[in-house]
Amino acid sequence: MPNVERKKARLCFVGPMVARHPGHVTTQGEILAGLFRSSGYSVISVSDCRNRYMRLLDIIFTLFRRCRSVDIQCLQVFGGPSFVIEDVASWIARLFNQRIVMFMRGGAMPEFMARHPRWSRRVLKRADVIVAPSEYLARAIAKYGFRAEVIPNVIDISEYNYQHRKTARPKLLWMRAFQPIYNPEMAIRVVAQLRNVEPDAELAMGGQDKGFEADVKQRAKNLGLNGSVRFTGFLNLQGKLHEASAADIFINTNHIDNTPVGVIEACAMGLPVVTTAVGGISDLLTHGETALLVPDDDDEAMVKAIRRLVADPELVSRLSVNGRRLAERSSWQRVKPQLEKLFEQLMLNHRATYAVEKL
Repeated sequence: MPNVERKKARLCFVGPMVARHPGHVTTQGEILAGLFRSSGYSVISVSDCRNRYMRLLDIIFTLFRRCRSVDIQCLQVFGGPSFVIEDVASWIARLFNQRIVMFMRGGAMPEFMARHPRWSRRVLKRADVIVAPSEYLARAIAKYGFRAEVIPNVIDISEYNYQHRKTARPKLLWMRAFQPIYNPEMAIRVVAQLRNVEPDAELAMGGQDKGFEADVKQRAKNLGLNGSVRFTGFLNLQGKLHEASAADIFINTNHIDNTPVGVIEACAMGLPVVTTAVGGISDLLTHGETALLVPDDDDEAMVKAIRRLVADPELVSRLSVNGRRLAERSSWQRVKPQLEKLFEQLMLNHRATYAVEKL
């Protein structure tokens, strides 16, 4: 009996798993699936189809075909158009009496729940456990009567070379998808203003094009920044490490955010961070200790924060050291025991319920 109790749960991670296609970001679902698989768990991950409709079909087919191979469905919940997939996948898990852990993703989820409260409640009620990477999302779902376990997003901290910054030049790195919610044009405006007082200021911008990169490039051209802004294209891990080693400050300009992995990665590499204080950012970072926070879309405030770093080596060093410590909270060594404890408890509860039903 003790051996049965310690049997590892068979996991199925459901969500967009498209990183095998060039130019696509590796999602937290993919990262967790790979790490648990490497830790000896039986893991299914679905789906790597880029098209949302094909992804839905692949998920449905896989969940029915592999229904007897799954104890716990680990559902990545983003809201928006993908909530149809999340609704269907959780319904199938309930059909086959699987446990469901819903991992809340994305800073836009609170807005989605406000627009679709009944739909959101109906789907979230299926969860045995809800996991949020920040207090921000935990507070958002608490308004609808749900409780979330707060467990950080995970990175493989060993892959990120730490470079302690003692001083900072105005060499900036921006790293996110090119779409309006991430406000890449703000980065362009910031460097244009910064060059008026810091003529050697430079900006590298890397990320997946979501249909907005051409507009940003045109904006840079219109502001006469052709020699000061470099577009790197999509950055894989080696690309991130290379660009981070050449930069001294990481800027994050998002309008909406939750717990951005890109910011955690920058902290892991020792880059002082200047970011808009939106969504869950204020829960993740502390102004003056792990980053400098500025209001949303406030170019002048971000320029001032960058200049403050350039002029204050002590602040640069403090943010660099504290940022690395913050990133270490997202290491697999820290996150794994929290998730394993959650899975083990679900399995025990499930067996106890099954035993009662058999009596």
